Amino acid sequence: MFTGLVETAGRVTEALPQPPGLRLTVDARAVAEGAALGASICVSGCCLSVVAIDGPRLSFELGPETLARTTLGRLAAGDAVNLERSLRLSDRLGGHLVTGHVDAVGRLRAREASGEWVTCRFDVPAPLLRHLAPKGSVALDGVSLTVVDVDAGGFSVALIPHTLAVTTLGALVPGSQVNVETDLMAKYAARWLETAP
Repeated sequence: MFTGLVETAGRVTEALPQPPGLRLTVDARAVAEGAALGASICVSGCCLSVVAIDGPRLSFELGPETLARTTLGRLAAGDAVNLERSLRLSDRLGGHLVTGHVDAVGRLRAREASGEWVTCRFDVPAPLLRHLAPKGSVALDGVSLTVVDVDAGGFSVALIPHTLAVTTLGALVPGSQVNVETDLMAKYAARWLETAP
């Protein structure tokens, strides 16, 4: 479990195809400190298990489901990724509950700057819309954000200067793809409503 508060932006050092999957190695900087084999790390919104440690470099194995449902299969050496270690029960929950289980890939429809702030509007697959509500929570590439509004094709979020500076979201341009995880409680509520007698 994660909070969606990115600790650092790491850099991909290698993306090595290992059919049917991929081995991804990331210079994880401070996130690598104290990492252990099998530890869960949120990599741009996706919960991955550490399979090798080489100083600040952490390696992960991505299976077919991860490659099909996320943007991680498109990563190449030099690409930036958002990183967060998993929660300890004693940690503050500064963002919202993020599982690192990506629901779908969204696409940036529009980006509008207002001074140093930016409002972004994303398109997402229609089934995700039932899990989104104004002032609700969403995680984009592992970043906990508040939904501003929802329309027939997607939703918008407002990005503060700090988020733009310290996460990969600052580099997004229209057409960019992001990993989307909707709010866990919204998913359970929607499922309950679907199955209630």
